[in-house]
Amino acid sequence: MNQSQMSKQLALEFLAISKEFRLGGLPTESPHPKTLNLSKDSKEFLGRAIDTIKQIDLGVFMEMRNSLENLKLLQIEIKKTIDLGGRIFLCGCGATGRLSLALETIWRDQHINNNELKERVISFMAGGDVALIHSVEKFEDYPEYGERQLRELGFSENDMLISCTEGGETPFVIGATEAALTISQRRPFFLYCNPDDILIKTAERSKRVVENKEIKKINLTVGPMALTGSTRMQATTILMYTVGLCLWFFQDDFNSIESELSRITEFTRNLDLGFLSRFIECESEIYKNDEYLFYETDRKLGISILTDTTERSPTFSLYPFENQQDLIKNPSLSYLLFSQSIDSSNAWNELLGREPRCFHWPEVTDQTTIERLLGFDFSRNLQAIRPEYLNRPFQIFTITYNENSHLIEFSLKNEKYQLNLGPLNFLSTHLVLKIILNNLSTLVMGRLDRYESNLMTWVRASNNKLVDRAVRYVDILLRQKGINVSYEDLVIACFRLKDQIPRDQSLVLTMVKEFSS
Repeated sequence: MNQSQMSKQLALEFLAISKEFRLGGLPTESPHPKTLNLSKDSKEFLGRAIDTIKQIDLGVFMEMRNSLENLKLLQIEIKKTIDLGGRIFLCGCGATGRLSLALETIWRDQHINNNELKERVISFMAGGDVALIHSVEKFEDYPEYGERQLRELGFSENDMLISCTEGGETPFVIGATEAALTISQRRPFFLYCNPDDILIKTAERSKRVVENKEIKKINLTVGPMALTGSTRMQATTILMYTVGLCLWFFQDDFNSIESELSRITEFTRNLDLGFLSRFIECESEIYKNDEYLFYETDRKLGISILTDTTERSPTFSLYPFENQQDLIKNPSLSYLLFSQSIDSSNAWNELLGREPRCFHWPEVTDQTTIERLLGFDFSRNLQAIRPEYLNRPFQIFTITYNENSHLIEFSLKNEKYQLNLGPLNFLSTHLVLKIILNNLSTLVMGRLDRYESNLMTWVRASNNKLVDRAVRYVDILLRQKGINVSYEDLVIACFRLKDQIPRDQSLVLTMVKEFSS
């Protein structure tokens, strides 16, 4: 079977199950009415673009306030589990997988002097810790992989699973959740960001979870993302903070959660993000000048900075962090840097606050192994190794946390800024940084023409959900030109083209051009 025939076969296989992945009716996949001019504003009215995203982010905390009863229930169950000797497992995929690992890292930092309590939260994501940096192709499409990772981590009858899925339909997360029901005496929690009635009509697997009374659901519908379908933004923010608050204050009176939610709401409302304009302009000019960037930090903020920089790859079709084991390297625009870490193993341990969790399933891939993970070397070695093959200038964007004065300090070329976190705790500090970095990276990419209006026209179709998303965006842009093409023909073209074009080229715009000719 030649490449053309193979692509056609894969397209037909997708079409046979496509009903389960046609997600355009979900609010998390819908264009936000307030950001229809986002691509233009990122270039011409940057201050307005920054404030628009900030106002949408602020809505996250408003929605959380509507869900306080659910937060209280989650906090109670976390406390019961830990008090009775059980562990809390956090599960996600892609962006929600990274938030799960981030929460474990923050937990471990919070309990750094309590070795017993420190080990009571265990996180995992589709593909293991390697997927923090480089998503493992199609891993999230298989529910059996979610169950397998859960079991291999030693999930037991005394443990509790908290599953996060932005859309409420990710097969990997659903597989882990349903498996937890058969293993533990504690019912799992399932957190998601779309209305039940729409989810039930959209995907049978979602209906199965929503209607299962043995699974505890927390619905955190926040509406459309600031950038269409980019659930790394508001959906992941609300999921991360909901679970994070219940973990952080698991031993406290519930008033502590309400108080911290009030503090971050007020802090965000009064936060002047005008300083971001200078950094957005500076970073986008660095890339336009064909230069590269190191994001330098340390273990205190590293997990949140890594998350934002790696999530730019699938969102905007950028090359991901290159692996030093690869003979041919396509350098990413930016790369995390722990300049105080002596080698890759030390850097990963500093980042996670523990040994990395990797595995090798020969029938799947070798991309999940510890050897592969250590090839992503962001220790001080990177400063010596990377310039040898970049052959281009690079800059360093330093973002650090000053624990004594409770400041986040930003420095890029001649731009410097200190953000005073005031009354916020360390969990909230990470969340504020996430919001800031999401805003910054989205608008940097807007200035580089990596989306149109608020559509992710450079999305990478690396799994079934993203194939449907790419096809939907092509359909929207073609209809704007008065061109109608069937869903089936668009899917066939998508599979034919997606592995032919370079990774840093827009599949959506390539398809639009082909059907417009």
